[in-house]
Amino acid sequence: MTDFAPIEVPVPGDAPEAFGFAPCAGGVCAAEGIRAAGLHAGFRRDPNRRDMALVAADETCVAAGTFTTNRFCAAPVVVSREHVADGHARAVVLNSGNANAATGEPGLATAKRTAELVAAELGCEPSDVLVASTGVIGVELDFEPFEEGVPAAAAALAHTPGAAHDAACAVMTTDTVPKEASFEGRLPAANGEEYTVHLGGFVKGSGMIQPNMATMLCVMSTDAALTEEAAHEALLAAVKQTFNKVTVDSDTSTNDTAVLLATGKAAPAGERIGLDSPAYPALAAGIKAVCGELARKIAADGEGSTKLVTVNVLGAANDTDADTVARSIANSPLVKTAIFGHDANWGRVAAAAGKCGVAFDQSRVDIDFMGVPVCRAGLTVPMDEDDMLRRFEAPEIDIAVDLHDGDASCRIWTCDLTHDYVTINGDYRT
Repeated sequence: MTDFAPIEVPVPGDAPEAFGFAPCAGGVCAAEGIRAAGLHAGFRRDPNRRDMALVAADETCVAAGTFTTNRFCAAPVVVSREHVADGHARAVVLNSGNANAATGEPGLATAKRTAELVAAELGCEPSDVLVASTGVIGVELDFEPFEEGVPAAAAALAHTPGAAHDAACAVMTTDTVPKEASFEGRLPAANGEEYTVHLGGFVKGSGMIQPNMATMLCVMSTDAALTEEAAHEALLAAVKQTFNKVTVDSDTSTNDTAVLLATGKAAPAGERIGLDSPAYPALAAGIKAVCGELARKIAADGEGSTKLVTVNVLGAANDTDADTVARSIANSPLVKTAIFGHDANWGRVAAAAGKCGVAFDQSRVDIDFMGVPVCRAGLTVPMDEDDMLRRFEAPEIDIAVDLHDGDASCRIWTCDLTHDYVTINGDYRT
């Protein structure tokens, strides 16, 4: 065999550790001033399954949101877009079991009444309450479960890791595990000292995932003090680099929502972080870290999946080309089934890259599986098939492709395609 050096995949310059951020406990309740609850309200038949979550700040705070670009967007998306437009919110209420999508005026009325009910319990304006739903499309959402569930959730609100976990569990649909992440780090204050801030959140999603703005349902929080503009820009930038780089099945949901609440409880009195603040790059990296961890968990829990797959495309002429090639590989049923079958078939990766319309010279392309060169200059590199079979037993599979056509790169997270994906989606309503 000929020896080749593995493709070197660079570490992003805004990696959280570069700014001193590290994982911590707490989920969405890691941030001071945030409480959560998750319980069974009656949207699902199983009384032991939580189906409604409430996340609330102690008072109305800075907020930002990103939402699906699907033209068939759900009623909660319409209402929440309007409510968060002023850059503030007090709470987010979420239900699973019914998406409240394609439900017309009755659906909009239910979403608005839900916000009003939560507002009455918390003592805030309905416009300060965001709503989100997930589940079956085209079925009217019954309001009755909210009538008992919202007061019960408001009474159960707590600033504990357990409460955060309950909320994460309540939004699951075909998810097999709840998905949470939280980080803490130090930010510079105006007086030259430093202070500790926390960031955390949860997300649901394992199918119908290839977003263009957000991904499925996600609620995040921080106790840093952000301006409205900085909160929006930090969330949008993080979403573009993380949630928008996840694909399970190339479908975009009608309900995709990602919300950030910033309580400011950890900040020195009077300090707010704007886009030009010295603390902004670090906090933006922390927000991206939460989103990135949650994005990876979505891909790892893709419907029926057994592997988290990371596709890195390097050496593209521009960012658009890099994304197009990486997404073509990540969405290829042939690539995804080969990974499920533990088959180091780099030809499928090459074919997926070559079909997407991006111009490159095949005689310059290199491909690695898990750091093992399998293609150099467009030609086969002999490999130890038994060794590759063992490597494919790992829970995470990395594919790297270097086009040698420029300096742009892209990372996409996906999963393998299994028999269970067909079973789960074939039986979704039955």
